[in-house]
Amino acid sequence: MKELIEMVAKILVENPDEVQIEEKQGEDGVIVYELRVSESDLGRVIGREGRIAKAMRTLIRSAAARKGLKATLEIID
Repeated sequence: MKELIEMVAKILVENPDEVQIEEKQGEDGVIVYELRVSESDLGRVIGREGRIAKAMRTLIRSAAARKGLKATLEIID
């Protein structure tokens, strides 16, 4: 799943070399993926009214559910 997030984020941003993803174990067994991008690309990843971020979170949850896991995405500024 980390690769999926990385691929989508690198397509959206202007500085793909600055995309960083960290996987952490959250509460209740939820896997938390922390996405960091350059400050100038933050708006591109979040999107208008958070639509892109919401779509990415939905994609991650769906992919995790297929594997019997729970996961979410946090965009770190």
